[in-house]
Amino acid sequence: MSKMKVLVTGSSGQIGRGFLRHFGHAYDLRLTYNTHPFDAPGHEVAQMDLTDYGSVLKATQGVEAVVHLGADSRGQQPWETVLPNNIVGTYNAMEAAREAGVRRFVYASSNHAAGFALNEGIPLSADAPDRPDSLYGVGKIFGEALGRFYHDKHGLEVICLRIGACHGDDFWASQQAIVQRAIDHRGGYPYDLATYLAIWISPRDMSQLIHCALSADCDWGVFYGISDNDPAAFDLSETQRALGYKPQDNVQDLFDLPIEEL
Repeated sequence: MSKMKVLVTGSSGQIGRGFLRHFGHAYDLRLTYNTHPFDAPGHEVAQMDLTDYGSVLKATQGVEAVVHLGADSRGQQPWETVLPNNIVGTYNAMEAAREAGVRRFVYASSNHAAGFALNEGIPLSADAPDRPDSLYGVGKIFGEALGRFYHDKHGLEVICLRIGACHGDDFWASQQAIVQRAIDHRGGYPYDLATYLAIWISPRDMSQLIHCALSADCDWGVFYGISDNDPAAFDLSETQRALGYKPQDNVQDLFDLPIEEL
């Protein structure tokens, strides 16, 4: 059986690199870069500028699915950055997918689409309200709404993933250091420490989540993605039911002591 041909935007970022490590063997990937070429033996690497529709359409030709990770991921970037990179870029990626006849579009949304709701300390379920905590979060809600439109209007299968805090590589020591920095600084914008830890997702769980979004028998939805944390900021029951996601890690496993004692 031939492998699914998948375009990955933003593939040189941390999440893209993790997906390549964990599931590159399962797909025929077209990995894109804008200004810094890289090597990915066994896969195609192509130049693409998300703000240039012609460039995006060219890169999208001949693929069955798109994993759209490309964006400026800084949580507090200004409108002048959000507009071209996160809003126009997402439109270009989705419209190119439609024009190229792509079947499925996996969209990397964010916990920041409901950040102010998270700050109230209420575990969020799949029907949580849109309450962005930044212009970055506003841009992610735009992408979700655009995906709903492209699904209803054009039949594009769109899976939106509201991703938790995913940083660094797979080495346990690296993840411990990242979480320790959050503990030392008592959280990460805009969350307090308990909330920040409760949205952690390991690189291997994040990679599995993308794999599930590509392969699940589901044609639309907005799903939360974190590891199997205790406590957890998000209710993962719908993600597990609809996508078949089975997280393997828990932020507590990074430490010998309960997190509240660190």
